Amino acid sequence: MKLYYSPGACSLADHIALEWIGKPYQVERVSKDHSKSPEYLKINPAGAVPALQDGDWVLTQNAAILNFLADSFPESGLGGDGSPKGRAEVNKWLAFANSDVHPTFHPMFGSTAYLGDETAEKTKEAARVKLRGLFQRADEQLVGKVWLTGSRSIADPYLYVVSRWAKATGVDLSGLTHLDRFFKNMEADAGVQKALKDEGLT
Repeated sequence: MKLYYSPGACSLADHIALEWIGKPYQVERVSKDHSKSPEYLKINPAGAVPALQDGDWVLTQNAAILNFLADSFPESGLGGDGSPKGRAEVNKWLAFANSDVHPTFHPMFGSTAYLGDETAEKTKEAARVKLRGLFQRADEQLVGKVWLTGSRSIADPYLYVVSRWAKATGVDLSGLTHLDRFFKNMEADAGVQKALKDEGLT
């Protein structure tokens, strides 16, 4: 398998999952310019990361890739406890990170710049307020837990990635002690450290 990634992007979640699985894989860094090249657009027509290549087959969309990895390596336990409810709980929190938290960061990354400086800044501040509420939900979920669903899963690296973004963009995470504990545990994890090192983020 080969993962196409950009440093610190949401593809970092897949990178961490691959490390946790412990099977051989390759990574290829995709720069902003290369992501729009004809060569890469054949891999992912959206010109985005992540993309996962498995032989002649390519899979895009982060949630799909993470679920594929969990299904392909069930012995890793990253898809839940094997029960339908356990799997649904993992997908609930994966969807939380992928569909609720991730898109809320768009103003921080320049998607509202066309509105002009003053209005764009207002959209960023509104995003920070909304993100604070979302991270409070994650903090409440982590009470008494090391991992989001009670055991390590594909939802955890995604929450870690968006938490990194929150710290980098001035989202108020003060007082979210359970989230802070989760973040520190992730930072101390050997697989996370390896993925960060490979992406030049340490």
